[in-house]
Amino acid sequence: MKLCIAEKPSVAKDIAQILGATQRNDGFWEGNGYWVSWTFGHLCTLKEPADYSPEWKQWNLDVIPMIPESFGIKLIENGGVRKQFDTIASLVDQCEEIINCGDAGQEGELIQRWVLSKAKNKKPIKRLWISSLTEEAIKEGFENLKDGKDYDNLYAAGTARAVGDWLLGMNASRLYTLKFGARKQVFSVGRVQTPTLALIVNRQKAIDSFKPETYYEIKTTYREVEFSGTKGKIKTKDAGEFSLESIKDSDFEVVSYTQKEGKETAPSLFDLTSLQVEGNKKFGFSAEETLNHVQNLYESKLVTYPRVDTTYLPNDQYPKIAGILQKLNAYSKYTEKILGKKIRKTSKVFNDKKVTDHHAIIPTGEDPSKVGLSLPQKKIYDLITRRFIAVFYPDCKVSNTTVLGKVEQVDFRASGKQILEPGWRELYASQKTDSSTSAKATGNTRKKEDEQVMPVFEKGEKGPHKPELLEKQTKAPSYFTEATLLRAMETAGKQVDDDELRELMKENGIGRPSTRANIIEKLFSRKYLVRQKKRILATSIGKELIDHIENDLLKSAELTGVWEKKIRDIEFGNYDVKQFKEELNEMVRELTTQVKSQGYKQRKTTCPKCQVGHLIRGKQAWGCSDWKNGCKFILPYEFKGITINDNEMKELLENGITKYGYISNKRKPKDLKRITLSEKFKLAFESKK
Repeated sequence: MKLCIAEKPSVAKDIAQILGATQRNDGFWEGNGYWVSWTFGHLCTLKEPADYSPEWKQWNLDVIPMIPESFGIKLIENGGVRKQFDTIASLVDQCEEIINCGDAGQEGELIQRWVLSKAKNKKPIKRLWISSLTEEAIKEGFENLKDGKDYDNLYAAGTARAVGDWLLGMNASRLYTLKFGARKQVFSVGRVQTPTLALIVNRQKAIDSFKPETYYEIKTTYREVEFSGTKGKIKTKDAGEFSLESIKDSDFEVVSYTQKEGKETAPSLFDLTSLQVEGNKKFGFSAEETLNHVQNLYESKLVTYPRVDTTYLPNDQYPKIAGILQKLNAYSKYTEKILGKKIRKTSKVFNDKKVTDHHAIIPTGEDPSKVGLSLPQKKIYDLITRRFIAVFYPDCKVSNTTVLGKVEQVDFRASGKQILEPGWRELYASQKTDSSTSAKATGNTRKKEDEQVMPVFEKGEKGPHKPELLEKQTKAPSYFTEATLLRAMETAGKQVDDDELRELMKENGIGRPSTRANIIEKLFSRKYLVRQKKRILATSIGKELIDHIENDLLKSAELTGVWEKKIRDIEFGNYDVKQFKEELNEMVRELTTQVKSQGYKQRKTTCPKCQVGHLIRGKQAWGCSDWKNGCKFILPYEFKGITINDNEMKELLENGITKYGYISNKRKPKDLKRITLSEKFKLAFESKK
């Protein structure tokens, strides 16, 4: 008998039906020479510290660093897990061959290999490697089974990742908790979560310390077109008014007028991160929500494997494109325009060198009306399908216009764009979206001035104009949203707008597309982050943790991206696993020495109640360091859903009221209420008076 092991019961059932294993038993299907069993995701995990040494059971600075000579695995302590594992182990012992039908990715390989290792498997292993769960894909996969040894490097990379997370997480979390934790505050430190938190904290510090500067700009309107002064920012109002005075009575002269026809290509196909970014921008979905929706679409056989980091398709997918388009009946008004001719093929879509474990996310062609999809799932399916169709449409043809003008010694510029032939934009024209949402749908953003429809100008023409001096202020950096945070994780914190450059930087991103949503959710669940509308804010606990960490590698997105690159290199056989583990061990040793010798940072905020102790951070509030002697001062981090940051805490203590107003956790332009601190140290909203 051949034993197939899938990652979940529903997939095992689909595989069993296709293979003819129709007899249902307790924990597996049977028939036609096959047993088909399943896991529930992870059945095994790395051993806990106490499993290696009784000294490691207690949290004690003296026993850190904890570095096992070799790592072991154990079953997750759960009755259902034990029962299913025993079933698999029994089948492993009796079968002739094993077919690994786990999720076709690094985590899926790790799950299966750990189970087989724990079951002491000695049987040969084949690998089912598919990109969708359609009947056609599964049959084709079984006709082309791979040798399990071909994926040894993938397993090695997954193991290296797990070991790295254990070494850093177990040691660093205990180090910082024992050294700096107050009132049983546990600090959770991780290889990916900590640099992600640092990105947010550093951005927030930049916002908190930002001091706006006033500047001035000269603009003028000529023939209903707005022109901007080319000198940009003017530092003083006097200088601006001088320039304005010098041009207000003179005619505007057109110095040059140029029109160039250009092309805009369709946005790239989706990888998981770009789909999560789009889901957050257009619908406000969290990264985890989008992942759950697309995972459901995958398991419903409507889209291909979603946990991918590429936006390309392999060349051997090209012959299948027409068939997929033909099946997209709900989009026939778009597909019929390209099905009657040769399907477009470009290197921006098809590139074997850019395809990793799987290709970009595309629809399978299966009918979604046969599946009971929720509205959010329908929205994600529509995003994927429209973009898939769009890449086979003609380019959008545009006319780019640039006009240079002059009034006395002041130069002006205006630019605009006209769509001559919509091409792929036709797929988005029918959607009821504003200009900003349209830009999001296309993956492009444009300045307001570029959206002007320009009349025809002639060089040398002159005429009256309406100049004005605008007073503006420099703006603080924007708070992270999940969309911008995902992009920052993908590019190791660097601001990258160019699609091609971003593609090159993916190897050095922090985390993997499949794990980033989970990392973000962990930071929320551990109270390091909170949401305010789409904005992501660091809590006081999150800020405190980053302040305590002096080790750059722990909180640098760029340096953590280097570690991520090494794990990728292990996957492709370009880096030695032993060397990677030794580097991790050395890093943990150095970190331990550094933290143990690190001094405590002085807390300078005196307790306003007893005037003796100073404020310290607890799990949910600031408290007094002199609490053992009876001071009961408490100032919570949150009040009626509003997070009180460090600056607001100081405002409350110094002035008894916050600078800004709030309502229902959302800042609004009207009816704002500030938070007050009474003489009895009770929080409240200010009265309407």
